[in-house]
Formats: sequence, C-alpha cells, structure tokens
Amino acid sequence: MSTSHSEDVIEIDDDQDYEVTEEDEIAAINYELAQIEREEQNLRDRKKVLQDRKQKLKDDALLKKSFNLAKKSWNTENFLWSKKLKDTLKNVFKINDLRPLQLETMNAFLSGEDVILVMPTGGGKSLCFQLPAVLSQGVTIVISPLIALMEDQLYSLQKLKVCAKMLNAKAPKEDVKMIMTGLVDNKSPLKLVYVTPEYMFKSNRFMSKIQKAFEMKRLAGFAIDEVHCCSSWGHDFRPDYQKLISLKGMFPGVPIIGLTATAPAKIIVDVQKMLSIQGCLVLRASFNRPNLYYEVRRKPNNKEACLDMISNLLTTRFEGKSGIIYTTTIKESEQLRTDLRARGLKVGCYHAMLEAEYRTKVYNKWMSGEYQAVVATIAFGLGIDKPDVRFIIHHCLSKSMENFYQESGRAGRDGQQSYCIVLYRLMDLFKLSPMVFQDQVGLPNLYKCLAYCLDQSSCRRSLIAGHFEESWSKDDCKSMCDHCRKKRKVKLVNAAAYCKHLYQILAKAKQADQKLTPLKLVDAWYNKGATSHRLDSVPTPKFPREVGEAILGHLLVKGYMKENFQFSAYTTNTYIERGNKYALAMSDGHEIMLELQDWESS
Repeated sequence: MSTSHSEDVIEIDDDQDYEVTEEDEIAAINYELAQIEREEQNLRDRKKVLQDRKQKLKDDALLKKSFNLAKKSWNTENFLWSKKLKDTLKNVFKINDLRPLQLETMNAFLSGEDVILVMPTGGGKSLCFQLPAVLSQGVTIVISPLIALMEDQLYSLQKLKVCAKMLNAKAPKEDVKMIMTGLVDNKSPLKLVYVTPEYMFKSNRFMSKIQKAFEMKRLAGFAIDEVHCCSSWGHDFRPDYQKLISLKGMFPGVPIIGLTATAPAKIIVDVQKMLSIQGCLVLRASFNRPNLYYEVRRKPNNKEACLDMISNLLTTRFEGKSGIIYTTTIKESEQLRTDLRARGLKVGCYHAMLEAEYRTKVYNKWMSGEYQAVVATIAFGLGIDKPDVRFIIHHCLSKSMENFYQESGRAGRDGQQSYCIVLYRLMDLFKLSPMVFQDQVGLPNLYKCLAYCLDQSSCRRSLIAGHFEESWSKDDCKSMCDHCRKKRKVKLVNAAAYCKHLYQILAKAKQADQKLTPLKLVDAWYNKGATSHRLDSVPTPKFPREVGEAILGHLLVKGYMKENFQFSAYTTNTYIERGNKYALAMSDGHEIMLELQDWESS
C-alpha cells in the first residue's frame, strides 16, 4: 500500500502493522503545506522578476523614443524665431554665446515639444525657458519648489527689465492684482509667473485665470523647475508635484519643459509618466564639471579644532574669495555664523525661517563682497546668479548624492577653478538619518553619501559619475580631486571578525534589555563608556577610533548593521542593530573586505 502527497511518497510494508496516528497525518500535511509555500514563493519571486523585466523593457522603449526625438536637428538657426532669439539673447539677457544644449532646448520648446532637460547646476537651465518666455506672445507659468529659488530668479530678471512676478501666500496685493489681470490682458507686459505647486492648486482664482489665458491663446507654456520632485524615487519628492499630471489634460497643446540638475534614467521615466509626457524629448548634459575640485576632509570631533580648520581655509586658501558653507539645521547655521564672526570673519547666515527682508540683506551683502561667505541651510543657493563662487564647504555630509552635487555645483559657474570640500565624521550621519528614514529612498540615498566619504582611493569624479549612470575615465578628472592628486596609503582588511565583535556587544545589550546608540556601541568596542556595555571577550581595537568608526560606517552601507529609530516626546533616536546580513556574517569563512586608511603609516 502507498500513500501519495504530491510528489512525495510514503511507502508502508503490507506485512507490518502500522497505525497512522493523527500526529503523523498532521506532520504529513505540514510537510506538504511547506512544500506548497516554497513553490508559491518561487512563483512569486519569478513573477516579480518577470514584472520588473517587463517594466524595464517598457521604460527602455520610452527612453529610446525620447533619444530618437533628440536626433532631430534642434541645434540650428533655421527656425522662424532664430534671429529674434539671437537678438534677445544679446540685447535683453546680455549674453553673447549659448552653452551646450541651450539652443536645442529652446528650439524644441518654442516648437511646442515637451522637453525634459537634465543639466548640471550652473549650466544655464533657467535661460532655456526665460528667453522663450520673452519671445512668446503670452505668459509662461514657472512652477518651482522653493520661494528662495524664485526670489533669486526674479532678482536677476528684474535687473534685466523682464516683467516677471511671483505668487505665494505673502505676495503683495498689487502683485496679485497685476498677475491676475496680466494673464488675460493681451496688452500686458507680463512674461513669467512664478508659483509653488502648493499655491497653484489651492488658488481657484489663479487656476481660472490660467484657463481663461489658455482659451485666449495667451498660455505660452509651463516650466517645471526641479522636476525630479515629481517622482517618489527622487531625493526631494514633493506630493503636490504629482498634481501636475492634470496639466496635459487641462491644457492640451501647451508645451511643458521640466528641468533638473540631477535625475538618473529611472527618475526621468517616472517623471514622464507623472506629467503625461511619455516619450518626450530628453536632453541630458554631462554631469562632469571639470573646473570643480572635490575633496573630503576628516572633520575634527573637537568643536574648536573644527572652527580652526574652517577659519584657516577662509583666511589662507580662500582669502578674498567668495563661498558658501552648508550646514544641516537652522540652529547649526546660526551657531557657526556666530562662532566664525567671533574669529573676525565676515560671514552671514541664511535659512528659510528668517524674514524675507533680512534674507535679501544677507544675499546682497554676499553678492557685493561685504560678506566673504554665507553659512546656510539648503534653502540658500538655488538659482543664484553669482559666477565667482570659489568654494563650497559642507560642514556636514549631504542627505543624498543629488543634494551634494547640486550644492557643490553652485561653485565655479564662470568656469574658473573652484573647490568643493566635505568635512566628514561618522557621528554626523546620525543627525541626518532620523530626518530622512521615513522617506522611501531616504536612508539608501544618505548611505550613498556615506560611501562617498568613506572611500579611500577611488576618483571622486568616478564615484559621482557612477551614481548618475555616466562613465568617466581618470583622464576626465585631471587630478581635480583629492584621491587623484595624491594617493593615500590604504589597507585591505577583512572586517568579519570586527563585525562579530560588535554583534557580541549588541547581544549583551539586548540580553540586558538595552539599546545602544552608535556612540555607545563604538565606546564599548574601545573599552570606554559605561562598564555595563563592555565585554571582556571582545579585544580593544589596536587601530585609531576613526578607523573603527569607518568600519561601522561600511557595515551600515553593506547591510551587516542597521539603524533602528525610536520616537520620544521631543526627538527621534537612532540605535544600532544587527543587519539583514547577520546570518551571512556569522557563517564560516565569510569575508567582509574593506579598504581602510593605513593607520600604521599615518
């Protein structure tokens, strides 16, 4: 006699008395259920692979369509508006020559094509919609995420005597009236209206005027600045940007131009879908800024030593030169401004919570050279029209490589050599991670910045290029980064044993129902801090603490460790736990090879 369960057969000898108990039958059922669950999981995994592949093929087809459109001869002066465009460029914008991709973008936009332009910070994206707006018979609506960005562009346009206005909750009544009237007045000089997406869709009055302008054929186009904000995969996702999907349906035939300095192919495809402009013209400039020198410096733990480092940079290497010092928080920007002023340095402070009048005063003092530098949060710098910014100092690492690229790209817009310096220490990471972990891509983006700072030998340019899906050779750097200019002495180390030591410390804390912050974990490893966290069986590292912190940073990036976030009444705390690769790390013979600073020769 035989009993069959799927493909598994249990044979029973007929000559032997065998009683199948309920426990036996339950065990057989459980075995078969486990087999089915494994098969279902395999099918789910295969389904996911096929779905991803199908989506990738669709996305590739969209990109191919976009790139085929880019092959059209947009870079010519044979269009009806070409002479007027050239005259306006010189007489209104006071520019003699266009930069790469500007002419192609403007010709396509003026032809009524939808365009996405990916161009580095300082490449001249704004001109690509501002000049067509001046040439048009109607009004161009510019949708932008930050009031500071709009203020910067308006400041520049007003100097050129181009009629442009901004709508927001604090806009003067006379400006609001002028905009509402100008949208539907054929004799109005109004050319550009700047607005945030939040304000745009909350103002029925504004939307009704746009619809009226459309009916009168006075709606020349939509320019969506920082268009990566549309995508939930983008580093600055803004939910209200997703409402822009309605523009194509409401205003058919009105061209849309989306502009960004940072967007990999995945985000470009997502943005096209979000705006209903699939297969539109995509123009992408190289991300390489040859005149920028990239450097990462070890940030001293001691506050005074850190201030010494910044002061020394401003008074020697950058004496008499203009720059920006980026901080993470408003409190940090104000404190650093105060500390640097106490050392006799002429610096201002800029962040979003300051009154508009005060921000303008700081901006003007910096533009005139009265302030050597502005200590600022990321609210400062978008769209600035200051070509001679010679240095960008990041007092803390950025939240993403996109943010870092944009912020550092505000240096050297005149093409002259400029410097982008990151002051890095691991513990700064844990100020940022509680701010970003709830975003879909917050932590992965932050860890890419961490990896950039931890790298001990790769060309900085190659790291940036890899992130933005470009391939640059060493020749593209020309010794314009710290690693290419002077090779560091590094060690290739198997950190598997150190990882296990940290696991042991974490296990002891867990047994005591305690959680360890990154600082307490490293302290315990180095036989410092609370004695209750230490383990006699874990040897104290012989290498410097900064190397130990680098090992912890690498383990976070590689998934051997992870952060666990706990809310309290006043803040969000981060603790370290074993990561998803715990089992792999504990397996015999597994290696975790890291390139670390050669501490014996330093």
